[in-house]
Amino acid sequence: MTLTDSEKEYIRGILKREMNPLEEGMLDVMFSEHCSYKSSRPILRLFPTEGKNIILGPGDDAGLVSITDKYALAVGMESHNHPSAIEPYGGAGTGVGGILRDIISMGAMPIAILDSLRFGPLEDQKSRYLFEHVVDGISDYGNRVGIPTVGGEVEFDESFRTNPLVNVMCAGLVEKDKVVRSAAPNTGDVFFLMGGATGRDGIHGVTFASEELTSDSEAEDRPAVQVADPFTKKKVLEASLEIYEKIKVTGCKDLGGGGLTCCVSELADSSENGAIVDLNNIPLREENMTPYEIMLSESQERMIFVLNPDDVKLAHEICKKHEIISSVIGTVTDGNNMIIEDNGKLIADLPTILLADPPSLNREITPIEPQKALTKVEDPDIKESLLKLISSPNLASKKWVYKQYDHEVQIRTAVKPGDDAAVLKIDDEVAIALSTDSNTIHTKLSPFDGGAGSVAESIRNVVSMGATPYAVVDCLNFGNPENPNILWQFRECIKGMSMVSEKFEAPVISGNVSFYNETEGIKINPTPAVGVIGVEKLENIRTMDFKEDSDQIILIGKTYDEIEGSEYHRTIHNIQEGQAPKVRIDEEFNNAQTVLNLISNDSDKNITAVHDCSAGGIAIALAEMALSGNIGAEIDTSKIIKDGDMSLNNLLYSESHGRYIITVKKDVIEDILDNIDVPATCIGEVKGKSLIIDDVNINIDTLNDNYNNSLEKYMP
Repeated sequence: MTLTDSEKEYIRGILKREMNPLEEGMLDVMFSEHCSYKSSRPILRLFPTEGKNIILGPGDDAGLVSITDKYALAVGMESHNHPSAIEPYGGAGTGVGGILRDIISMGAMPIAILDSLRFGPLEDQKSRYLFEHVVDGISDYGNRVGIPTVGGEVEFDESFRTNPLVNVMCAGLVEKDKVVRSAAPNTGDVFFLMGGATGRDGIHGVTFASEELTSDSEAEDRPAVQVADPFTKKKVLEASLEIYEKIKVTGCKDLGGGGLTCCVSELADSSENGAIVDLNNIPLREENMTPYEIMLSESQERMIFVLNPDDVKLAHEICKKHEIISSVIGTVTDGNNMIIEDNGKLIADLPTILLADPPSLNREITPIEPQKALTKVEDPDIKESLLKLISSPNLASKKWVYKQYDHEVQIRTAVKPGDDAAVLKIDDEVAIALSTDSNTIHTKLSPFDGGAGSVAESIRNVVSMGATPYAVVDCLNFGNPENPNILWQFRECIKGMSMVSEKFEAPVISGNVSFYNETEGIKINPTPAVGVIGVEKLENIRTMDFKEDSDQIILIGKTYDEIEGSEYHRTIHNIQEGQAPKVRIDEEFNNAQTVLNLISNDSDKNITAVHDCSAGGIAIALAEMALSGNIGAEIDTSKIIKDGDMSLNNLLYSESHGRYIITVKKDVIEDILDNIDVPATCIGEVKGKSLIIDDVNINIDTLNDNYNNSLEKYMP
């Protein structure tokens, strides 16, 4: 039990009596950080959540964005960090399963998965084990259910050695007039449970996720990890879609964290109604399960539909056809209590608002002293540093990961993994761009700037594809919120994220908070994993690869001396200190709008490639474009627009925000530059089989050898 003495006293004050053991267990899971958001709720209110393209913001299982006159996109993002640290294959698989159910419960068909992953250094055997089996778990689950995994990101850092992060984003398509909400508005309707049977797995999963890991967690907490079952999930998906098609569903919610306790109480409370649940009607996978185990089990692949009793027979027939079990387990009632009965005997009686809406906490918040600027370090030559950077696991090709994913299933994927963002076709004219990103070093050095930069970088990814950013989802991964410094990091990060979201009119519509990512005092770098949804015309899609000899290379945006906190400093100098790059919000916005305007007005396809500058700076961005197109370029660094004097290394590897590299056909270069009213200049030309930066010449084959074989050296 994790209920504090003060929480128990508060509960007694509401109930006017003592809790029985079942009630205490139910309230324990609902008061957990994972379910209640009791530390984060007051701060999350800082987020902008409404906008012109937003149908539904935070509060349901997923957010909803309008993408065409007919369709909305249901989008969510979830974490499964602690389970993946204990059992990486099952933890990652159930993480995918959970976010898929969130999308299904909105009435939507899932069409894309993206993952945002963090592990310790690959030199460490345990980190390699976790990495391999997390990827395997995501791959097996998504592939077997038939949902394409189309993008994501991976980072390796010492701070994640004992606390890997597994964040999964999912998007689903639903017709606007067929959206389903997490609600139970009509008394007399029934709770129709379908999918997998209820077992003993996952009990106390949410309380396990709401406390720090220890060196004993792998043995002690394994029973709290749920068991994935993708084959049942496939049947649940198909049966759910048929129920939506044939029955007017009043409400729907999946059973994830908190199990039946969470699902039923939140359904009833959202409509200010009550609920009666009959334990004898719940299909069980194991014998002699106690009421406590049944109500707290987090067994996977279960959904509850709220139906009119007249529709139950048809719902049963649909489930039987798809070979999944189903049962009516309770009724929506007047009043505001959730009642549990066993053989006609009342065994729990709790206010739904107490379960579904526990009080938030105003924890102490204490600032961390700002980082001081670093003294200068001695730099190696450009060729040496560029090859070392491009071969580092954080910047090298992630093909080892995404070749294990089926990104072609459902045949919507227009731009596959490996570019700035994934692009999926919605109809003959419209596509969506999806991206995930986070900069954990920047957030460690300055939570405000790191949070702002993580949103800005993910937005630049979809802008580079030609898409207008519509909305943001997030997974906020931090340490122990009982530490006042950690909660300060969290608040400052959200302030930075909000600044960028507001400027781009891309509200935060859904998300997840994962606290307690610590093991015996070892804290993760704070990680605001950010997903961005962009919408574009199919004809405006652009990709990063250099296309043809003689194409001219334009750099949009000014470069500042912001090498601290960079991938260059981490990889070359093993330094994570100093001051993070700043998001100059007007420059960020104006540069993005310039790129979008250039693409939308480019009916002749004179703009041949677009790529943003982020980790690794200009040098890595150019190398990635050359590698993607298997063609070289010649660059004159004296043409780069910069703020003051800086060394060549700082100029090439600075991670200043707001910058894009575009290529254009040679005969239109002057016209293009004349139409750009932000800092921009031609810095070179696409040509040959080498990347030439001033007098540094690196053959494309040499770049390829370093870029494409890095992860494979560590992984089977």
